Amino acid sequence: MPNNWKSRSVSAADVVSVARSGTNVFVHGAAATPTPLLEALCARRDLADVRLYHLHTAGTAPFAARGRENEFRSVSLFTGAPLRQAIAENRADFVPIFLSDIPGLFLSGNVPLDLAILQVSPPDAHGFCSLGTSCDAAKAAAETARVVVAEINEQMPRTHGNNVVPLERIHAFVATDRPLHEHLPGVETAVEARIGEIVAGLVEDGSTLQMGIGGIPDAVLARLHDKHDLGIHTEMFSDRVVDLVESGAVTNRLKTVGAGRIVTSFINGTRRLFDFVHDNPLVAFYPCDWTNDTSVIRKNPKVVAINSAIEIDLTGQVCADSIGHRIFSGIGGQMDFIRGAALSRGGKPIIAIPSTAAGGKISRLVVQLNAGAGVVTTRGHVHWVVTEYGAVNLHGKSLRERGDALISIAHPDFRAELRRDLSQARSFPSKPVLA
Repeated sequence: MPNNWKSRSVSAADVVSVARSGTNVFVHGAAATPTPLLEALCARRDLADVRLYHLHTAGTAPFAARGRENEFRSVSLFTGAPLRQAIAENRADFVPIFLSDIPGLFLSGNVPLDLAILQVSPPDAHGFCSLGTSCDAAKAAAETARVVVAEINEQMPRTHGNNVVPLERIHAFVATDRPLHEHLPGVETAVEARIGEIVAGLVEDGSTLQMGIGGIPDAVLARLHDKHDLGIHTEMFSDRVVDLVESGAVTNRLKTVGAGRIVTSFINGTRRLFDFVHDNPLVAFYPCDWTNDTSVIRKNPKVVAINSAIEIDLTGQVCADSIGHRIFSGIGGQMDFIRGAALSRGGKPIIAIPSTAAGGKISRLVVQLNAGAGVVTTRGHVHWVVTEYGAVNLHGKSLRERGDALISIAHPDFRAELRRDLSQARSFPSKPVLA
């Protein structure tokens, strides 16, 4: 069957004809978003109360369009740009949950899945398809859903690790040959460059890295080429890691878990990244309940977890998922890796953010978080905080000491105001602030 698998292919409309009203459906996400199947699903007008569980999806989200809320209810386990407005308008839902806990929702039956809609690679000679660019929670969905359907895309990379799905498990599929959704890097700003320099200075030879996607992680990675024997154990990575591998800075030689290999749960980037992971035995994809398990993370040496935030209060509470009440992203793996790095021997949990937002009009370091803001990393878990004005380690510091430390790396335009407001809020003695 693997040699003539295309003979079983049907149309996208036929694939999603198995969807029924009142059911729970998992949708593959990020670069693996099965766009042709989602479009075919949304072309149907005979469905009602279909709950779509997913992490951030790529491309448009027609299932969350105005007027479709009685047919489809999107449930974001991590929110991407296409769903933010729908969630804000109560046409879609958001679940605050650690990335490491998401597979357990399906494996435990807490969220019983009736259908999983995946995008996979063509089957190999043994009849196994790969989950390609996103293993994360898709592996659990593929194992537990009553019915599995798929887009089998010739351009989906075949990736190694614990991320295969037997072709015989797939009830119906459409065969495609289309480019994956790409995430293009932005142009580095001066602030990102400075933060990248500071964070890179905290990274020692032999460190095991976790990083997200975006300007700050890219700026850090661009400044690590002079390091030696770096390792990668992360929930995700993007193109800049390829540069570090090619420069020889990343060897994974000193890791305890996955020695010699990059370990990840999903990737997001460009065609260059997809080509890099294709059939590359030195990159291993695993479900996120394993990659993000703190008991696994802590086994590696010198884990450096590089994460960002929306705002941080002067006690160290980190808001990373919302702007006030408005959901922006999700908890994701920040807490998993912040804690894992803290438990790693020589580890450094880092929250790195620009000091201001809105073109310098708003300080990201605040006396108190905005109303409705979600605390993703608690003040008991936070360690290093970095802005373009420096780096401070809050671990073991009192509330008063934390306030002083964070004000020292706030934008100079806001330091006096922060000191005054903090003094009033906590009755701390006021003292001069050096710009």
